[in-house]
Amino acid sequence: MAAKATVYKVALQIADMDRHYYADHAITLAQHPSETDTRMMVRLLAFALNASQTLAFSKGLCVDDEAELWDKSLSDEINLWVEFGQADEKWLRKASGRSKQVILYTYGGRSVPIWWQQNQQALSRYDNLSVINLPEEAVKQLEIFVTRNMALQVSISEGQVWFSDKDNSVMIEPEKLK
Repeated sequence: MAAKATVYKVALQIADMDRHYYADHAITLAQHPSETDTRMMVRLLAFALNASQTLAFSKGLCVDDEAELWDKSLSDEINLWVEFGQADEKWLRKASGRSKQVILYTYGGRSVPIWWQQNQQALSRYDNLSVINLPEEAVKQLEIFVTRNMALQVSISEGQVWFSDKDNSVMIEPEKLK
C-alpha cells in the first residue's frame, strides 16, 4: 500500500509592502510522502511571494503536466507557473511556452551555483522566465514552523521576507539570478 500525503492547514497572513498586497489565506497543503519539510516550506514561501486571490497549488508532484503552483485566469490561461529546485531546461522551455510568466525558485546551497553555471546560457533565451535562489540556511530554518496547523505571518519589504509565528522569526533574502 502506498504512503499517503500528510495534510497541513495553514493560516497565512501576508503583508507585501513591495507589491501592496495584504491578505489572509487559509491554505491546505498536501505534503507528498517523498517531499521534505524544507521543500514544502519553500512552496509556502513561494506562495507568499506571489500571492493573489487566484494563485493555487496544483496536484504538482503527482501530475507531470502541471506547475506545482500556478495562477490561472478565468478562461484557464496560465498567467504564472512556479517551479522549485534545479529544474531541467526542457521542462522550463515547456512551462515558458504555456505561461505568461515562469518563476523557478532554486535552493540547495552549494549545488545551485554549479547548476546555474551549466544552465544560465540556455535559460537566458526565455524572456518570461525568472530564476530566484533562496539561501540554504534560511530555507532550512523554515522547518521550525512545521506543525499540522500553522498560523504564520509573512512580511515582505524591500526584497526581505520575514516569516514568523507566535514564537519564532526567520528572515530570508531571495537572490535574483535571472
